[in-house]
Amino acid sequence: MGILHYFSKDPDKRSRFIFNFIAPIYGYLGTSVERNFVSSMNAVTKNIRVEGKDVMDLGTGTGAWAANFKRAGAKQVLGIDFASKMLDKAKSTYSNIEFVQGDAENLKQFADNSFDIVTASFVLHGVKEHKRSNILREMSRVSRKHIVIHDFIGKTPLSIRFLEFMERSDYKYFKLNFCNELNMHFSHAQKISTKFGTGIYIAEKNTN
Repeated sequence: MGILHYFSKDPDKRSRFIFNFIAPIYGYLGTSVERNFVSSMNAVTKNIRVEGKDVMDLGTGTGAWAANFKRAGAKQVLGIDFASKMLDKAKSTYSNIEFVQGDAENLKQFADNSFDIVTASFVLHGVKEHKRSNILREMSRVSRKHIVIHDFIGKTPLSIRFLEFMERSDYKYFKLNFCNELNMHFSHAQKISTKFGTGIYIAEKNTN
């Protein structure tokens, strides 16, 4: 079975294989990844309050993005990912964060309004628009107010474009249309560019 999942027509099987496959390498990149997160996390804390908040991180991978929220003073951070090997790396690296396996499109184990902030880093560009819509709907449901997306904005470096080609991601369409997609689900959304063709999308849940 294994490698055949890379050629599967099922995008979920393909993605799960890819991220379980790269987990051992991805874990070694943790420190450099975290350094690249600094400017993006600064943009988050300048625009919303993180200290004392409950945070859910979808597609947490090895936990590097989730760890930034913990360092910024979040009271509780929960990381969720569908790739078990990614979670193994996360659990061995960040003992002060809880990690569980789950599906970003179906967070039925969590009640409405469970977290102050629901976030995802480099997740939503990797799926097609209809799946993004499902994920955003679930993010809105479990969030009390804020949704924070860390992802591509602007020009993407050549090396990253190659990786996105291998992943068969939707990053080109994502960059062109994601703000419009956010506006379909949330009352207010803003885009903040940071470094290396990435940035932050911050959306507020309509609580009326």
